[in-house]
Amino acid sequence: MILARVIGNCVSTVQHPVYDGRTVLVCLPVQTDGCSPLGGEFLSVDAVQAGVGDLVLVAREGNAAQQALGKGPFHSVILGIVDELVEAGQVVASGAHRDEAPRV
Repeated sequence: MILARVIGNCVSTVQHPVYDGRTVLVCLPVQTDGCSPLGGEFLSVDAVQAGVGDLVLVAREGNAAQQALGKGPFHSVILGIVDELVEAGQVVASGAHRDEAPRV
């Protein structure tokens, strides 16, 4: 699992039927400070009602995604919204920054 920041929504007019009624979000992997990018953006199916700007925990592996969402062509799934990251007793990152989503 990886830590990521939701930076956008994905909208499509034609899609596989298993995506009907599901939200697909654009995620940016981040370091433990919650802001510094750690790789390129990717798409992930939302299982927890996350929104743009949220710090989330993502499983980027097909088997984990299928266990959470059911059978289908899923590669990545958002499994949790992070409230805060604590390191050595200090809060190093806060989870919900919906107004301060990083620009890519």
